[in-house]
Amino acid sequence: MKLGIVGLPNVGKSTLFNAITSTGNAQAANYPFCTIEPNAGTVAVPDPRLDKLAEVWQTAKKTPATVEFVDIAGLVKGAAQGAGLGNRFLGHIRECDALVHVVRCFDDDNIVHIVEDVNKPERVDPIRDIDAVDLELILSDLEQVNNRLARQQKAAKTGNKAAAAEAAVLSALAAHLEAEKPARTFAFDEADEAQALLRRELGLLSAKPVIYACNVGEDDLLGGLEGNPYYPAVAARAAAEGAAAMPICARTEADLAGAGEAEKRAFLAEMGITATGLENLITASYTLLGLISFLTDGKKECRAWTIRRGTRAPQAAGKIHSDFERGFIRAQVIAYSDLAAAGFDYAAVKAKGLQRTEGKEYVVNDGDVIEFLFNV
Repeated sequence: MKLGIVGLPNVGKSTLFNAITSTGNAQAANYPFCTIEPNAGTVAVPDPRLDKLAEVWQTAKKTPATVEFVDIAGLVKGAAQGAGLGNRFLGHIRECDALVHVVRCFDDDNIVHIVEDVNKPERVDPIRDIDAVDLELILSDLEQVNNRLARQQKAAKTGNKAAAAEAAVLSALAAHLEAEKPARTFAFDEADEAQALLRRELGLLSAKPVIYACNVGEDDLLGGLEGNPYYPAVAARAAAEGAAAMPICARTEADLAGAGEAEKRAFLAEMGITATGLENLITASYTLLGLISFLTDGKKECRAWTIRRGTRAPQAAGKIHSDFERGFIRAQVIAYSDLAAAGFDYAAVKAKGLQRTEGKEYVVNDGDVIEFLFNV
C-alpha cells in the first residue's frame, strides 16, 4: 500500500513524513517548495497479534505488513496548469493508492501560510485550503475525461454502442467535475462491469480515497480539541464526501520519532493519548481502503499479510505465492481470538475443534491464523 502525503506548502507534510517514517529524508523548512522530488519511506504496520505469535514461537523471523509513505511537494492554486511545478507533483499523486491530505488546523504567526501566491501569506482556513488542492486534482481529471469523451463521441457516431454508452458516463462525469466536485463523489455504477473498468482505466486523482490529517497544535491534542475551531469543519467535510478525518500533531510525532518504545508509551500516557499518530493513520487507511490482515506462524517465521476485506482463501494464499493459489487444496484456520483465549495452547485449540478446515469459498477474516495446503 502506498499513501501519498499531500497538501499546501508549509502545512507540516514533511515534518509529519519524517516523524512517521523515522527518517530525516524530507527537508522541513518554513518556505514553500522546500520539497521538490518526492521522498519515500516504508514503515511496519503495528500489530500486537503478530508480536505475540512471534513471542510464543520464539521465531527466527518476524515480518510485519508494511505501508509506503510518499511525501509529495506542496500544491498551490494553478498546479493543474503547471504552477509551482504542479504537473510533476500531480504525476507523483497518480502512483498512490490513497492520499493523506495534511490540513493546517492551528494558528502560528511565525509559519507562513501559502495558498496561491508564494509572496502573499494568507490566514488559516482549512476548508478553503482543501478546496484549493481538490480543485487542482479535479482540473487535471477534467482534462483527461474530456479527451477520452471526445474520442468516444467520435466512435459513437460510427454506431459503436459501447462507445456511446461510455460517452454518456463520461459526459455526466465531466459535468460533475466542472461543478468542482471530486470524482470520489461521482455515482459510478460499480455493478456495471464497463463502468468499473472505466473507473480503473481513468485512474482519476480526485477519485482516490482521502484521509484528512488535521495538523493541530499540542495544546489542542491535550485539550481534546475542544478549543480548536478548525477540526470540526474538516471532520464534517470528510463525512459528507465519504473520506476520513483524524487529528494529528506533527510536532508531537516529531518529538516521539527518536524515542524507544517504552519511552514513547510513557510519553503518550503522560499526555493521555493511547496511540501514536502513525498507528491511528494506518488504522484509518486500512478502514478506508477496506483492508485486513491474516497471519501465518511457525518457528521459522511469523508474518502478517494484507488483503482486501472479502478475499477468499485461494486468493489470500496467492499473496504468499502464486503456486499456493494455483494448487490450493484447503486452509487450516484458527481465529486469533480463539488462540488467545486458549492461552496460545495449540493442542487445546485443536482438541476443542477450534482449528477449522476451510475450502475455496471461505472468506478470510481479519486476524485469521492460517496454514495453507496446496499441490502443484
